[in-house]
Amino acid sequence: MKHHILVKFVDGTDVKALAAPVQKIFDETLSIPGVHGVELKLSNSDRANRYDLMIVMDMDKEALPAYDMSEPHIRWKTEYGDRVAKKAIFDCDD
Repeated sequence: MKHHILVKFVDGTDVKALAAPVQKIFDETLSIPGVHGVELKLSNSDRANRYDLMIVMDMDKEALPAYDMSEPHIRWKTEYGDRVAKKAIFDCDD
């Protein structure tokens, strides 16, 4: 399945500066059995009603609970949660 995380950061956040460290955290999820790929996409729009970042994970549906409890996921929420204004999660089949 594809696990999409869409993130709108609080105003004033330098999203481009966060891309590499966030990518590094999510790359660590590749060690979780059933997680096959991770891709980050930055928005190319600066419109106020657009999200800033999309993280797409390719994983087995059964890997989702392990991801939710993983150290990288917890670190993502701990280190960046206060900078997130809105977040949307969308799961779908390939």
